[in-house]
Amino acid sequence: MKKIKITVVRKVCHRDLIERYENPIDHACDMREGQVFVANGWQRPDGLCESAWQTISPFVMTLAHGGTDLYDGWMKNPASAMISCNDGFRPVSFLIETLD
Repeated sequence: MKKIKITVVRKVCHRDLIERYENPIDHACDMREGQVFVANGWQRPDGLCESAWQTISPFVMTLAHGGTDLYDGWMKNPASAMISCNDGFRPVSFLIETLD
């Protein structure tokens, strides 16, 4: 099984949606742009958001098992994927790449 590098590429905050729809919360997301994690199989890397892991883990597993060309050539690097977490208020985009 291949190791997978997970890089936080972008973190966006939709303040207008937060003000309109979200109840106030004290703490939402610890991810920082440029942060890097390495996944070794199905185990979530330490420090990676649990909710984000639930979203990206199927892609991590596909790449870890040698899968490539996800979504028929959508990525320039066929052994990678760009996936965002499912937080509609503060989506975080992750670049997921196979390490050789």
